[in-house]
Amino acid sequence: MDETDQTPLPPSSDPSAFSCLIMSTALEVTGFFLCVGSWLLTGASVANDYWKVSSFSGSVITSNRLYENLWHSCAEDSAGITNCRDFESMLALPDYVQACRALMIIALILGLIGIIVALLGLKCTKIGSASDRAKGKIALSGGGVFILAGVCTMIAVSWYAARVVQEFYDPFFGGTKFELGTGLYMGWGGATLSFLGGALLGCSCKRGDTRPPKSYYSAPASEQKIYRAAPSTEKDSARAFV
Repeated sequence: MDETDQTPLPPSSDPSAFSCLIMSTALEVTGFFLCVGSWLLTGASVANDYWKVSSFSGSVITSNRLYENLWHSCAEDSAGITNCRDFESMLALPDYVQACRALMIIALILGLIGIIVALLGLKCTKIGSASDRAKGKIALSGGGVFILAGVCTMIAVSWYAARVVQEFYDPFFGGTKFELGTGLYMGWGGATLSFLGGALLGCSCKRGDTRPPKSYYSAPASEQKIYRAAPSTEKDSARAFV
């Protein structure tokens, strides 16, 4: 086939560009759903009652089961009857409980903001008239917000767990000894999902116009024809004046 008959392929007919588009979209959607799951799991962790549960490893055997979270403490007797008491004064709480409350609330707020921002940056959504490059930056911003929310959650649950473990192994601690509860594990799971989802959203930020550059073909110089005007004669000049 002659080189002069070659024409550039349309963007949709390039299999490599199409596969990259599919992979980028799948990466974004997976990261978005991981972020939404992390936000829901973090909310469930905040509402969970079992952040720390009383231990039965001591020499004293009690018939009551004690458990606490960031908002109240509960006691359950052998008959299954539960009595809960809310913490009346926030200022009377230990410093780490107040800090964990603030960090978990901040994590939930950041997660909600991250969901909205990431939804606007998804390639498969048509909200707004932003280009692919602008959507990539928006998705990167949403991923960064989710990573920040995961950091807040991880600090809160790890700090709370460290205090529970410290009091459990302290031989001079005279109060009730507790063990790690379900709410802490849910918080760790939510923070991990937030890190993974934010990283996947950030990995898909480098995208722009995925179309290959257009190629322009011209005929070789040997085949180009140059047309010049024929030289005029005296007879043609005389006819022009008649």
